[in-house]
Amino acid sequence: MKKFGLLLVGGISALVLLANLGPMVGLIVSLAILYFIIKQFLKTDSTGWKIGLGILGFIILMASISNAPAIVGIVAAYILYVVYKKWNQEKTVVKDGNDPFQNFEKQWSELNKN
Repeated sequence: MKKFGLLLVGGISALVLLANLGPMVGLIVSLAILYFIIKQFLKTDSTGWKIGLGILGFIILMASISNAPAIVGIVAAYILYVVYKKWNQEKTVVKDGNDPFQNFEKQWSELNKN
């Protein structure tokens, strides 16, 4: 039952990730362009060029904000990663000292040694 739940959550998050793949690419491209505009803005000394880069940077910033659904895609990718880790996680068995079968195994191995 646990594997079914993980499969269901993983499937839903995979579909959400695929649906938001376009906005994610748009966000990455617009943030990369904005990064280079800011770097160029800080380098230049010309007032006219700074005004032009400021206007261009504002336009690119608005393009980045319009790709806000990409955040949902990033969350879906993280959920898919967590599901993948949980799927491959080995079960840890808690060994209790009062387990009768474990005591039997110990006694049986002691008898076989003698």
